[in-house]
Amino acid sequence: MNDVLRNIIRFILFIGIQVYILDNVPALHKFIIPIIYFLFVLWLPFSISRFWLLIIGFLTGLTYDFFVLSPGLHAAACVLIAYFRPFIVNILIPKDTSEFNYSEPSAKAMGWAPYMVYVFALSLLHHGYLLLLEWLDVGNFLNFLIKVVSTTAISMLLIITAEILFPRRLKYRTNTA
Repeated sequence: MNDVLRNIIRFILFIGIQVYILDNVPALHKFIIPIIYFLFVLWLPFSISRFWLLIIGFLTGLTYDFFVLSPGLHAAACVLIAYFRPFIVNILIPKDTSEFNYSEPSAKAMGWAPYMVYVFALSLLHHGYLLLLEWLDVGNFLNFLIKVVSTTAISMLLIITAEILFPRRLKYRTNTA
């Protein structure tokens, strides 16, 4: 399947799951908010340029903002993780490209430990920034911290479940020079 078509299907799937399933789940607790739509940005290929990564992150967040009628909060959080994603990837993947030939991030490509660090760091960044923007309106700092930790934990659980239940067939990069 073409990479562009696969990513369009992923985009529709992640936004659809978030809007029509996770947003309609009865509240587990006032601190737990299941969020998984941003995984689309995390699963984009390594080869995508930073400019397009930021544009796609913005459009992903803006699309979700459209469905939940928020004034750009999710777009800002997605742009933030799209900005920091290349830095975290450069820290976690080997510098010698002969050891690393996969085209997109996954547990199989990076190994479980680096992949979990990658996902955890960007999830914490996304949820922390998103909830900070929401918290500025409400107030209690302890509630803010608990909400960030619990939301990140439930998102990590959903991401690990998605990785185990739906393993991706990974493409190798053919031009490693």
